[in-house]
Amino acid sequence: MKLAIDKVLDTSGLLCPEPVMMLHKAVREVAVGHVIEVIATDPSTVRDIAKFCHFLGHELIAQEVREKDYVYYIKKIKE
Repeated sequence: MKLAIDKVLDTSGLLCPEPVMMLHKAVREVAVGHVIEVIATDPSTVRDIAKFCHFLGHELIAQEVREKDYVYYIKKIKE
């Protein structure tokens, strides 16, 4: 997948709820329309990041598994 990434958030080694808390902070730091790539190793992020996007109104563009990493692409939709 070829996306313009505006911010990379590496949460490798962190367990729930830290990856989602860090994503929440990262979303506040970028402009509307920007894309954040999140790299995680905690399998619970599959559920948690999707719920985060749904509840806060951001777009989960894609998610994939790369070896031991879970990778997400989130687009900030609103402030």
